[in-house]
Amino acid sequence: MSIDLDSIKALDIHVHVEKDDHGHISVNDDILAASEKYFRADVNRTPTVDDIAAYYRERSMAAVVFTVDATTAMRHEALSSEEIADQVAKYDDTLIAFGSVDPLQGDKAIEQAIKLVNDHGVRGFKFHPGMQDFYPNDERFYPLFAEIDKLGVPIISHTGQTGIGAGMPGGAGIKLRPCNPMYLDDLAADFPTLQIIMAHPSVPWQSEAISIATHKANTYIDLSGWSPKYFAPELVRAANTMLRHKVLFGTDYPVIDPDKWVTEFEKLDMKPEVLPLVLKQNAAKLLGLT
Repeated sequence: MSIDLDSIKALDIHVHVEKDDHGHISVNDDILAASEKYFRADVNRTPTVDDIAAYYRERSMAAVVFTVDATTAMRHEALSSEEIADQVAKYDDTLIAFGSVDPLQGDKAIEQAIKLVNDHGVRGFKFHPGMQDFYPNDERFYPLFAEIDKLGVPIISHTGQTGIGAGMPGGAGIKLRPCNPMYLDDLAADFPTLQIIMAHPSVPWQSEAISIATHKANTYIDLSGWSPKYFAPELVRAANTMLRHKVLFGTDYPVIDPDKWVTEFEKLDMKPEVLPLVLKQNAAKLLGLT
């Protein structure tokens, strides 16, 4: 079975698995508490794959799910992308698995990426330069991106401000500079067939992200992590016009509820023909579902 695009109303490109079946959570308790305060989330903050599948099925939506492997930088064992992918296989009418590897682990990360695609069927990879403490344009990591490019799957990379570590002393050690989307511009230029999704409105670098998505055919913007009522006017204009085929519905669930996101997005001054592109069609095309 696979996702029936006619039966879903939206495809959420950005959903986090936060807990595994063993009770292990993706970040430590202090960071989790700070994130809850930052987002004022009123939903299940640590959903498992089973939880997410049920939640999105109830809403006639599909979702791309993943974790972030920042084992080295955060000194916290990551959730298993292999286990997530294998669980997602039970829900292939609703969920699509992306993997995550720790760039700081070098050859091990490359080997894991290959196995995640070939043996576990992941359809892309998630990166968070702030949490993982690396610069995407650092050529030390180019062998990893070259292999992902060869595997023919896209990447989602966090950009802009992050709620992880927000309000904590030193931001829990997480630096924002690596999250500037301009580093992804270098990556997009050097790997022109690698499809790169810049996650989130890239505060404070929104103009940069729009410029990159306009200039590089292999770059996209997902709209996750912010309620649409807070989108910058320039982002709304771009989504309505020259980037109508390059912006993607995403929530950052569980910190943002998809029902509320869609309701707020529909209140924006979006052209009627753009809504289905953003909510479903652009992501479906990028993921090879059409």
